[in-house]
Amino acid sequence: MALVAGEASGDILGCGLMQALKVQHPDVSFIGVGGPRMEAEGLRSYFPMERLSVMGLVEVLGRLFELIFRRRRLVRTLIAERPDVFIGIDAPDFNLGLELKLRRAGIRTVHYVSPSVWAWRQKRVFKIREACDLMLTLFPFEARFYEEHDVPVCFVGHPLANTIPLQVDRTAARQVLGLSEQAEVVALMPGSRGGEVSRLGPLFLDAAVRLNSLRSGVQFVVPCASQPRREQLQEMLAGRNLGLQLLDGRSHEALAACDAVLIASGTATLEALLHKRPMVVAYRVANLTYRLLRRFMKTAYFSLPNLLAGRQLVPEYIQDAATPEVLAEAVAQLLKSGQEQTEGFAAIQQTLRLDASTQAANAVLKLVAD
Repeated sequence: MALVAGEASGDILGCGLMQALKVQHPDVSFIGVGGPRMEAEGLRSYFPMERLSVMGLVEVLGRLFELIFRRRRLVRTLIAERPDVFIGIDAPDFNLGLELKLRRAGIRTVHYVSPSVWAWRQKRVFKIREACDLMLTLFPFEARFYEEHDVPVCFVGHPLANTIPLQVDRTAARQVLGLSEQAEVVALMPGSRGGEVSRLGPLFLDAAVRLNSLRSGVQFVVPCASQPRREQLQEMLAGRNLGLQLLDGRSHEALAACDAVLIASGTATLEALLHKRPMVVAYRVANLTYRLLRRFMKTAYFSLPNLLAGRQLVPEYIQDAATPEVLAEAVAQLLKSGQEQTEGFAAIQQTLRLDASTQAANAVLKLVAD
């Protein structure tokens, strides 16, 4: 079998899938591109996965010729190897073109993790239908979209739904982080990238100052994705009187310990949902980007919890609607009563808790057997 992952999250998914495949076929062999986790499971990687880990338009343009060269070489190599199936893991800009050429050469293709085609640029679904024998989705609303467009699809659930326990120990997490058992604790999670933190960090910190005036004694924790993000937030704290603890990583401990979360829209909202922590979701982008998104967005909501719930389960604020006053009031309300959210989160976790790796392996093997 051949697999290609382009970043760390894909390496994790690929590792789980390979483990599940080996349970049923211990003699299976793997070729393609992956990271250290996939290589530890036996993948023969043709080149380092980091060569595909490119984010941002300028960065992609700077590496465009290399990416084109590597994809063309992969196409030739995999057509010569004739694997039973090719599985592209996320990285749609690279993998969908690869899948299209391999499928035309008679190799069955699977794409694992749907791009956000259901939200914007929906016409991409026609390319996906041409490129993939099977789409594996992490969320049920994605599968419904593909069914409506006649793309073979299998909803497999999300691995995190099995990784994060149904009941999270708040007391133990607070002990680990040195937080008071009696205090109200709010986690601030303004994103993991520098651009996100530059736009949302001051907003979230100002909201925390405002929240302190509404509810005295609140403790704040901020998990920092990296040392540069920590330094960025430390600079922003100057002049703001806040009892706040910066953490090096440890986002799961922060979520387990807190009573509510003010969080950037993105995959971290799924982690907050699975920890059953009431949340307020906010996001800001460049004004030009926002105008384009407003024009092309096809969904009523932008936050993942609301997309999964099919209704406005969590408050979500974007661009100018996200102000310190509005966010502070929304978090204060959740500290009083966030039960409706947590009950909704528990129901969603059950729908996602399917042992995704095993489900994905079963779907791949069924395709190979047909």
